Amino acid sequence: MEELLYFIMCFILVFLFYELFVVYRRIKKKKKNKVKKDPIELLYLKARYKIDVDKIGYKKILHLIAVVSSLDISIVVSLIAGIDNYLLALFIGFGLVIVVIVFSYHLVYLYYKKKGMIKDE
Repeated sequence: MEELLYFIMCFILVFLFYELFVVYRRIKKKKKNKVKKDPIELLYLKARYKIDVDKIGYKKILHLIAVVSSLDISIVVSLIAGIDNYLLALFIGFGLVIVVIVFSYHLVYLYYKKKGMIKDE
């Protein structure tokens, strides 16, 4: 039960941080046409999976990226929290981060593919 509470608290903190410092600022700058480049997650989705941001909407996809990134970080932190060896936790955490991010953004791709929000379809 304690691990679940730890996961939920971690998710909420990361999600609020991401919404305030990434999503809110991007949407605010987008309205003023001052956005110089997109978040790296969005660039990855556009390059790897050909996600059509115009069909989905910039604001909507940023909120989804915030949820997915928060879940990714919370899952990895929760899984390595029980490891006592610092070096082992670092290596396992690094490996898990890559696997979880690739898997979660592939799920996002499958979701948008089902909805027909992919270019060249």
